[in-house]
Formats: sequence, structure tokens, C-alpha cells
Amino acid sequence: MTTETRLTIPGNPHAVHEALRGLAEGALSGLAEAERNTAQIVLAEVLNNIVEHAYAEQGGGIDLLLWVEAGGLRCVVTDRGAPMPSGRLPKGRSPHPGDLPQGGFGWFLIRSLARDLRYRRAEGRNELSFCLPS
Repeated sequence: MTTETRLTIPGNPHAVHEALRGLAEGALSGLAEAERNTAQIVLAEVLNNIVEHAYAEQGGGIDLLLWVEAGGLRCVVTDRGAPMPSGRLPKGRSPHPGDLPQGGFGWFLIRSLARDLRYRRAEGRNELSFCLPS
């Protein structure tokens, strides 16, 4: 991927699934397999969190901007859903044997795989930016 990819995704599970599939076949297809897999995992967690929590399954648009830069894939995701609790990113929790992947495990994955993770709320929009190292 040598150029920017911009998408607006409807905030529902089906649209997120279709967008992730399209990215794997398109914009992410130029990445090495391990990088592509990491991107799919992190983007799936981020996008699904927006659908489930920011929009509380009520829907809304999700804007996604991706580009490759020195060191990895840069991602910026914005939405007009509810802000993060306390205006900060969840810490995420490490999985324990017998735990189901709910209640913060997704944020554990995101924090483990992404770098330069930043969140801000401005003018009614959530913006999450991060880099997936190459």
C-alpha cells in the first residue's frame, strides 16, 4: 500500500465485516502476511468496539484513514458516537485461563499490537490513531 486509503463505514456489524474483508483483499493486500493479520485483528477490535459501545448498536458512520509510513501502517479512526469512559482509552486486561474475551480483552490486544496509540474527543467526534509496526 503506497497511498492513503479512506473509507466511511456504516456503524453496524455487517458493514464492519464487509469493510474488513474488502481491506484484506485491497488496501492491506500489499502487506506481509503477519502485518496484514495484525492489521485485521486490531481494526476488527477497534471497529467492533465503536459499533458496540460508541454507537451502542444505534449506528452512525465510521471514518477510516490508512497509509504506510516508515515503521508501519498508520491508522486514524473517527466516529460521532459516545466518548470513551472518563475521556481515556481503556487499559485492557490480560486474559486469564477460563476468561471469555469480553470486558477489556480487546483493548489488551490493541495495546499489545499497536504503537503510538492516541485518543482524543473534539467537536463531538472520537479520534483514535495508532501505528501497526512493520
